[in-house]
Amino acid sequence: MAYMNQEKKAAIKVELDKVLKGTGIKYSLGVRNHSTLVLNISIGPIDFIGNYLETVRLLPGSSYRDIEKVPTYIDVNTYHYKDHYTGKALEIINACVKAMNQGNHDKSDSQSDYYDVGWYIDINIGKWDKPYELTA
Repeated sequence: MAYMNQEKKAAIKVELDKVLKGTGIKYSLGVRNHSTLVLNISIGPIDFIGNYLETVRLLPGSSYRDIEKVPTYIDVNTYHYKDHYTGKALEIINACVKAMNQGNHDKSDSQSDYYDVGWYIDINIGKWDKPYELTA
């Protein structure tokens, strides 16, 4: 059963601080429903949203091919992020995912509808009510 508490979050925050030190990225870390660790990246010099749009436009069946209004926030798919980001954006997200999963386990078996994880993770670039701020 997935379970996350403030003590585990504090230990993971120390690792995230090491990963993001010197990048200029500002973030917050929270726990949702005692099961999910949530990373919210709010400000930084890396254009995560632009990188995402450039990368997914190339994917077959992408709904972002002819986008007119650029989104101000994105929920990162933590299972397929390697297909959606490139370069420095991918490097940062990959490091964050590894830090957030430190000490986690996944003994799930989707064929038998059995899910056993230590905790779930979510990464958000900006929020619906506060857009990601790209710094120079």
